[in-house]
Amino acid sequence: MTQARSKQVSLQDTRYYHLISRCVRRAYLCGEDDYTKQNFEHRRQWMVDRIRFLTSIFAIDVAAYAVMSNHYHLVVYIDESEALAWNDYEVCQRWQQLYHSHPLVERLHKGESSCQAEIDKAQEIINQWRSRLSDLSWLMRNLNEYIARKANTEDNCKGRFWEGRFKSQALLDEKAVIVCMAYVDLNPIRAKMADTVQTAEYTSIFERIHDKASYINNKVKLPFTPKPLMGFMGKEHKNSPKGIAFSLLDYLTLVEETGKIIKADKRGKINEKICPLLRALGINSDDWLQLAKHFGKKYHQAVGSLEELNAFAAHTGKQWIGGHRQQAAIFH
Repeated sequence: MTQARSKQVSLQDTRYYHLISRCVRRAYLCGEDDYTKQNFEHRRQWMVDRIRFLTSIFAIDVAAYAVMSNHYHLVVYIDESEALAWNDYEVCQRWQQLYHSHPLVERLHKGESSCQAEIDKAQEIINQWRSRLSDLSWLMRNLNEYIARKANTEDNCKGRFWEGRFKSQALLDEKAVIVCMAYVDLNPIRAKMADTVQTAEYTSIFERIHDKASYINNKVKLPFTPKPLMGFMGKEHKNSPKGIAFSLLDYLTLVEETGKIIKADKRGKINEKICPLLRALGINSDDWLQLAKHFGKKYHQAVGSLEELNAFAAHTGKQWIGGHRQQAAIFH
């Protein structure tokens, strides 16, 4: 049975989530369809542009992404404090980039509200918009519906484009976040779509290496300052309200070395002297390679230590979270 999203998200446990959406049946998000010989590569840019547009409006940051042939991955950070810092006018500005305004809100801004009850209702609507602008379901709704409509129009068809609701996975600590980001960034190499992370276009690691998103569409005018990818803070993370608590150079080095082994499809071992991040994470080479290859298949719902998993289960009304045995040795 499908679970309510409120039972899959707990901001008191983590603000990081891994999101996945997959196309239904034979629908193609991107790539070339061997059956029809149609090429849908241009849709990758649709995804990058839309993600950039939405995250500039929402109080949600992207730490990693990968746009594949029939699915995509996002690792996001929900920043409620950003939404709370917006004044009411900015909330309305942001919401109206996606939806029509409400007559009561319009009357409030024009000073035409007729009574206190009308003012209170308008304020209630604005507060609801503020909450939705830091909500995963509303972000994914605006991403998936937009892409589905555009793809169906291009394909001259109707009906579902996405395979049900998006899947979400709570990343309960910094170790889980880094492992998941690496898994996402290595998707094109595992799928043999790219030989190296330097050529793995339409991924966050490509954007970080080349300091730009893949062929960013300069014609797209954003209503607010475009958000960059979430930054690596290194040793400065303790003084920053948000940011990935490791060195970007260490991360790039580790993912690049991992990609070489995955590409060779042979047993290999990562040198901890070359990749100090591996030692900092406390994960041995064999476990790291297994995570980089199978993280998305082995772990579901939430990833973290046993204590973190138990707390997440309690806060989301579950008896337990699957995968205790697999996670105990690594995420302790």
